[in-house]
Amino acid sequence: MIERKKAILITFTVNTSKFESMSERNKFYKELYGWKQTVKKQEKRYIYRRNGLLDEMPHIKVDKSIFIIMRKHMEKMRRFFDEWDDKVQWDEFDVLLNKEKEKILRRCFEDE
Repeated sequence: MIERKKAILITFTVNTSKFESMSERNKFYKELYGWKQTVKKQEKRYIYRRNGLLDEMPHIKVDKSIFIIMRKHMEKMRRFFDEWDDKVQWDEFDVLLNKEKEKILRRCFEDE
């Protein structure tokens, strides 16, 4: 049972000077966190939520660049960060969830 509570804490740091532009840096954040898109058509405004990678998996946001995901999602996350390897430093740490945090990620457990 304790095995089911294992998760991964991911932390990252963006090296802004290595990005070709702020637009490229923003692309990294959009691909990870998603974004809101506002479209103005005539006199109306439409707001759309565009999903990022973290919208595809249950997660706990710890801080601006720190979050926790379930171990089963780690390979997908690793591939994402590998794409940005020259511009973003990241690390992963095993964590053991308490009951409260486990409930937050419960739907992930139900899929196993």
